[in-house]
Amino acid sequence: MGHCFSRDKSDDTDSDQAVEFVGGNVHCVTSKEDWDQKLSEAKRDGKIVIANFSATWCGPCRVLAPFYCELSEKYPSLMFLLIDVDELTDFSTSWDIKATPTFFFLKDGQQIDKLVGANKPELQKKISAVLDSMGNNRK
Repeated sequence: MGHCFSRDKSDDTDSDQAVEFVGGNVHCVTSKEDWDQKLSEAKRDGKIVIANFSATWCGPCRVLAPFYCELSEKYPSLMFLLIDVDELTDFSTSWDIKATPTFFFLKDGQQIDKLVGANKPELQKKISAVLDSMGNNRK
């Protein structure tokens, strides 16, 4: 499945094709403080967090973005976050992101699963497993 590894910082050619990365119930994390606030909300509300470390220049990320937004609408009992690895470089590095997209599944701030790559069936499967583990099959 597709993943992007790193971007040549001297390559400033961006595609003019606009892709909506944030939509549905996806929350864009713009700072460490924002991240901490979202994790606190999730813990308070008993929600599992799915954190998508992504990049606007990454082809597989762009392909997966609409699906991620659809999932966020389908599963409101989960919290869907989007972290742009270029906007939050130091924060992304602290999570040891080697490729995009990388999805972390968090419960009470602790990692319970991880998926690297734009693999729609596997992402759906992991979400279903998380919901099953919560005893929560709400859609």
